[in-house]
Amino acid sequence: MSHGPRSGLTAVSSALLAMSRYLEVRDVLKTIVASARELLDAQYAALGVPDDHGGFAQFVVDGVSDEQWKAIGPLPRQHGILAAMLHEATPERLGDVRKDPRFGGWPSAHPDLVDFLGLPIRDGDEVLGALFLANKSCAKPEGTCGFTQDDEELLGILAQHAAIALTNARLYERSRELTIAEERSRLAHELHDAVSQKLFSLRLTAQAAATLVDRDPARAKGELHQVATLAAEAADELRAAVVELRPAALEEDGLVATLRTQIQVLDRAHGARVTFTGRGVKALPAAQEEAMLRVAQEALHNALRHSGADHVDVTLHRRGSGTVLRITDDGGGFDPRTVRRAGRHLGLVSMRDRASGTGGRLTVRSAPGEGTTIEMEVPGG
Repeated sequence: MSHGPRSGLTAVSSALLAMSRYLEVRDVLKTIVASARELLDAQYAALGVPDDHGGFAQFVVDGVSDEQWKAIGPLPRQHGILAAMLHEATPERLGDVRKDPRFGGWPSAHPDLVDFLGLPIRDGDEVLGALFLANKSCAKPEGTCGFTQDDEELLGILAQHAAIALTNARLYERSRELTIAEERSRLAHELHDAVSQKLFSLRLTAQAAATLVDRDPARAKGELHQVATLAAEAADELRAAVVELRPAALEEDGLVATLRTQIQVLDRAHGARVTFTGRGVKALPAAQEEAMLRVAQEALHNALRHSGADHVDVTLHRRGSGTVLRITDDGGGFDPRTVRRAGRHLGLVSMRDRASGTGGRLTVRSAPGEGTTIEMEVPGG
C-alpha cells in the first residue's frame, strides 16, 4: 500500500466505521464499495448481490457516472469471473482481466478494465455477494497486476466486516417488515373501531325509529328499512376497508398508488375529510419510498387521532431535483417545543430518523390553533 502504517490503519478504521453507520442494505452496499475503492486506490469498484435466477438482486458501482451507468444497460448476469467468485467462493487477482479465458466481453459503454482484484463476501458457508476492484492507480508494466498480495489481504479484511454489516442490515430490514405488519394490524383495529361507531349510531337511530311504530307505523317501517340498509352498507365498508388495508407491495404498485389506496380507506373510516394528490413523481429507490410511506402513516395517525382536524390533505410532488411529501391538517396544532419538553414526540423522532436515513430531511410547522404541516423531502424522483 502507498499509505504508511499510521495512515493505513486510519484508513481501514474509517472504512469499517463507515460500514457500521448505516442500517439500510443499499446504503451499506454503497459504503462498502466506496470504502474499498478509496482504501485500495482503484479507479473502479463494484459489489453484486446474487439472486436465485442467475442474475443480481442488487449491483452497486463506484467510479462510474450516472450517465455512463445508464448507457451500459441492464445489470450483468452471473457469468465468467463473477460467477467463479460466487460459485467457487475464491479470490481472483488478475493482471489483465481481458486475457482471462473466462472473460466474455462487456457492453460498448462499459469502462475498460485491466488489472482486477475480486473476492466473495461470505457469512459462514453463504456467499452474500462478490466485491471487486479494477485499474489500480499506480505505475505498472504492461500485463502485470497493479494489485498486490497485501491488497488482497486488506480487501479480505474489509470483506469480513462487510459481511457483518450486510447481515446486520438485512436483519434490520426484516425487523422493519415486522413493524410494518404491526402497523397494518393497528390500522385494522382503528378501522374496526371507526366503523363500529357508525354501526352503534345506526342502532340508536333504529331504536329511536321504533318509537314511531305506534304513532305512525308506515313511517316507522320505512325508516327502519333505511336503517337496515345503512347498517349493511357500513358492514360492507368495514370488510372492504380491511381488504384494502393490505395493499400490493411498494415494488409492485409504487408509492403513489399505495398512498392513494390507504388514504381512500382512511377517508371512509374517519369523520375528517382525507385527500391525496400525487403529480409528476417518478419511481424512487425502495428505501426512500418505504420511508415516505411510513412517515405519511405516522403523520396521518397523529392528525386523525389527536388533532381534531376536519380536513387532512396529503400531497406528493416534485420540487427542483427532489420529491416532497406534505401532510397538512386544520386541527388544533401544537407547540413543538412544548412537546419536546414534555417528553412526548408524536412520532417526530422516528419520522426524522426515517427521513435522514434516506438522505432526506423532515420539517414540522405547527402552532396551537393553526394546524400542522409535516414535510419530508428526498433527492430524486
